[in-house]
Amino acid sequence: MDAEEDLEHKTSPETNNYFKAIIENDHEERLIISPFTRDGSVDCYGRPAMKDATGGWRSAILLLVNQGLFALAFTGVEVNLVLFSKLVLRQTNAEAANTFSIWMATTYLFSLIGAFLSDSYLGRYLTCIIFQAVLIIGLVILSLSTPSLLKLDDCGKIGLLCEPHSPIQVAILYISLYLIALGNGAADPCLATFGADQFDEEDPKEQRSKASFYSYYYVALNLGCLVAETILTYIETSGGWILGFWICTCSALFSFLLLLSGTPRYRHFKPIENPISTFANVIVASFRKRNFQLPRNEEDLFEFQVDTINGVTRMYHTDGLKFLDHAAIISTEEENSLVSMNQNPNPWYLCTVTQVEEVKCILRLLPVWICTIFPSAIFIQILSLFVEQGATMDRTFLNFQVPPASMTAFDIISTTMFILVFDTFIVPLYMKLMKQDPKPLSELRRIGIGLGIAIVALIVAGFVERQRLELASENNSEETSSLSIFWQAPQYLLVGVAEAFIYVAQMEFFSSQTPDGVKGLGIGLAMSSSAVGSYVANIVLTMVMKITSRHGQPGWVSPNLNEGHLDRFFFLCAFLTFINLIVYIMCARRYKEISWEKSEETNDEEVVI
Repeated sequence: MDAEEDLEHKTSPETNNYFKAIIENDHEERLIISPFTRDGSVDCYGRPAMKDATGGWRSAILLLVNQGLFALAFTGVEVNLVLFSKLVLRQTNAEAANTFSIWMATTYLFSLIGAFLSDSYLGRYLTCIIFQAVLIIGLVILSLSTPSLLKLDDCGKIGLLCEPHSPIQVAILYISLYLIALGNGAADPCLATFGADQFDEEDPKEQRSKASFYSYYYVALNLGCLVAETILTYIETSGGWILGFWICTCSALFSFLLLLSGTPRYRHFKPIENPISTFANVIVASFRKRNFQLPRNEEDLFEFQVDTINGVTRMYHTDGLKFLDHAAIISTEEENSLVSMNQNPNPWYLCTVTQVEEVKCILRLLPVWICTIFPSAIFIQILSLFVEQGATMDRTFLNFQVPPASMTAFDIISTTMFILVFDTFIVPLYMKLMKQDPKPLSELRRIGIGLGIAIVALIVAGFVERQRLELASENNSEETSSLSIFWQAPQYLLVGVAEAFIYVAQMEFFSSQTPDGVKGLGIGLAMSSSAVGSYVANIVLTMVMKITSRHGQPGWVSPNLNEGHLDRFFFLCAFLTFINLIVYIMCARRYKEISWEKSEETNDEEVVI
């Protein structure tokens, strides 16, 4: 402080700049040599986290391995649920697709519950521990109950249906499935955010590592899925459902033990606030003060004059959604009360600018979030229908019967490879091609590109299905077509690239555009679009079946696909996705990036896609 006061007596601007640079450099050096993190993270004992003893890639890699094994356990159930519903539960194609969609929707809906609990009460680490244990319990129940469902020795294989089951058996099965959905859904957003917490945002080197963590997180998830969708798929569709489910259980248990083993090294952030109560406070306070006149100077709005309060970084006032600004208007009575009684204001009458801006952040995200719902519906629906489509194709390869669900390996491989080469090849190529408009490939732009690729994937799938139907008609086949299942590879590859564009960018976008106290909620919001999307997929398929199955017609997605028109359903989805893309472009162009620092330029800057 003495050096800074001495600067006021200097008369030369050059001298002032020189001494300021010395002070700033000295300040940075003191921060660099500090043994503690600078982002407020703590160790498992609640003490300030030491940089060398906690966090970093050693902790992050452990969490990535945990995620890979965790994904293997969940995907081993997920990927063959459609076939399990058809072969074991004796459901039709449409019923099996709807069962899968509703189950996946519930899984992603639980992500909001996990994010809320982690941000408000439990913390990310404890939330992961609790709900991964719930998933293990669900897998154990599923593994123990499956033998009673397979009454015949050969039932459960493709083409061989099992006998009907009692209501109690079916109820136990659904209890286990939804425990698995709860365990995976609630833990997923917390694990992703917890992994990113292992890097100090205030350290430039660790900040770069944190930026790349979400990509590696998605790669780990895909590698786990790849094992499940090849090895486990073959075991299960060959009738080895019991063995496959026990492998999933062992994988989940081992991943859980790995998570526990890293406990002393993890960095943590304490739960800060209940985002629902903050949201309610701002809405109620702004409504109560709706008749108050907003001050001309934004500095007159109520705010604690510190950079952080209760671990939440201060946010500065932004234009737009001015009605909410009424919540930060401080009346004369409130000001006198705060000065005389020295107590915090009643949050139902007076909120800080930071609290108001947090609500604005969430509301501004909603249009983009809504536009990601339908693509999620398409991805979930078409992947289940792709499996049903593959089951009616020629699956022979070198005297080996290819499991239909294992074709999703093309999806996983394309997604993983694309993520790995994105920064080193895709971005430089993009910048080279866009010489006239060399703007960065932002998250919103990447989501838009992914939507476009998804449309192409649906069109390709439609033409493949049309060719399959023609060959099946020529051969007078009632069940399968002579078209090789490997004709599905292009549509899976395109879906994989679309997912790489959309899902990784979606996670990065929602995480970066949500405030400190609700980072988990940001990831949960991204995942919840898949939840709502799954319900939308169920509604779309149900409506299509009602409309197309009139007058005795089997409908587009009929029990026997050779009697339906799955190609028309794919084309319809492509058209609806195109409409969604147009709406998304309009919403993304109007979106304004969050300003974490006071900067008028950022407030007025629109994100270009």
